[in-house]
Amino acid sequence: MSRMIFVNLPVTDLQKSKAFYEAIGFRNEPKFSNDAAAMMVLSDTISVMLLTHPFYATFTRKPIADAHSSSQVLLCISCDSPAEVDKITDAAGAAGGKIDVSQEDQTKGGPMYGRDFEDPDGHQWSPMWMDPAFAEKGAHPVDESAAA
Repeated sequence: MSRMIFVNLPVTDLQKSKAFYEAIGFRNEPKFSNDAAAMMVLSDTISVMLLTHPFYATFTRKPIADAHSSSQVLLCISCDSPAEVDKITDAAGAAGGKIDVSQEDQTKGGPMYGRDFEDPDGHQWSPMWMDPAFAEKGAHPVDESAAA
């Protein structure tokens, strides 16, 4: 069985957050959604659990960070093309997200193309495309003389 990941995010307005994630291509799974949580499916192995603050607080003793003023995680998702990066980022902006919030301009060519956006609660997402030839080689060429 494939390993799955469930990213749990605290949200202030569950319905608004559900609508936002649906607008950028996630699918709601009603079997695991109620008034306190919504399972939003990105792929067969990746889902985001949107949890109201009171429900999220039942899973941790730590205070819930305000993602608008502090960073706790950067969520990067792969895309099949630069056009798909633009599509999801532009959809996020149209759905009420804040786009291109990174300090670095990631859209200026090279082997990778990425942009970023924040959801309504300030969680930062970074859709990213990587040139397949670059991905094949990797970021650090192997020094074959060191292996001897």
